[in-house]
Amino acid sequence: MIIGYTTGVFDLFHVGHIRILKKAKSLCDRLIVGVSTDALVQEAKNKMPIIPFEERMETVLACKYADLVVPQTSYDKMEAWKHYKFNLMFVGDDWQGTDKWNKLEEDFQKVGVQIIYFPYTSSTSSTIITEKLRQIEE
Repeated sequence: MIIGYTTGVFDLFHVGHIRILKKAKSLCDRLIVGVSTDALVQEAKNKMPIIPFEERMETVLACKYADLVVPQTSYDKMEAWKHYKFNLMFVGDDWQGTDKWNKLEEDFQKVGVQIIYFPYTSSTSSTIITEKLRQIEE
């Protein structure tokens, strides 16, 4: 059985999220999706998601491509692997080639995990949606 793993904030769930989950699910038998907690997002991005954590978890779980939805409380991907033992990890291609992800590729190669990069959906993102809403309000 091929187990895939991906993570995200999944705020303002949109077509970009659906496309990522659909593509990931097409490449594995079981897809585990980590949803970043509010505290993790606050720490990393210095802002809170618009949609509360529990509701984001429920939304992702309702998507037919996610087999298991789990809280992401840390960005330590190797800790996640120790817990979930996935074979494939899916991430946006905006991370490809960075020092952090080059190191993760090396570390995961040692345990037989392949990292697959997906194209970032540049036309739609939670940030773009939020900005459009701000413009409407003005």
